[in-house]
Amino acid sequence: MRYLIDNFADIMGFTKTHLYLALVPLVLGLVIAIPVGALVRRVSWLRRVTVTTASLAYTIPSLALFVIIPPLAGISTIDPLNVIIALTLYSTALLVIAVPAALDSVSAEVLDAADAVGFSSLRRTLTVDMPLAIPVFVSSLRVVVVTNIAMVSVGALIGVGGVGKLFTQGYQRDYPDEIVAGIIVILALALIFDRLVYLLGRWSTPWVRADARSAKAKGGAA
Repeated sequence: MRYLIDNFADIMGFTKTHLYLALVPLVLGLVIAIPVGALVRRVSWLRRVTVTTASLAYTIPSLALFVIIPPLAGISTIDPLNVIIALTLYSTALLVIAVPAALDSVSAEVLDAADAVGFSSLRRTLTVDMPLAIPVFVSSLRVVVVTNIAMVSVGALIGVGGVGKLFTQGYQRDYPDEIVAGIIVILALALIFDRLVYLLGRWSTPWVRADARSAKAKGGAA
């Protein structure tokens, strides 16, 4: 804690860079994965291919991606864009699997009712399927957020900024306090953003809260 207090300004700078490198790929992954996941969900063979490809992509070691991406993208190894591209691939890989699974959780009776009142496929997906899939999807989104925050640290090995610099600097200087400070900051960021995503999911699904209150009231009455 002494190191955190004495070097607060520097650590805040590392933290801002860390969050930028973690959250931009998350947003890009959502933009890519949500429409792709919704499209492949109804085509069984395409869904299998997508899930298999995404699973294989996620198994590629992050450090290997940091080495492969620069020559393919025409950028420097220490360019922050290197980390953003790599984490976007990982985020998309996880989310493109999560989207169809979340949509599958929507009750068939609800979908039949939407079809019965004349909803088009697109309208039903946007106004019925996706909103009702949020509780399940948020569980996967929380995993991706925490994973990104942790994985940004690996970027310090190639010279890209972030809280991971506390690990490399602490190791090079044989200064454990700096390493411990980095661990504390990353744990705090992971916990904070995990909670924020959870609360966002709760806020966006008021019917779930209403159902919970109704069940609790019935239980109390019984």
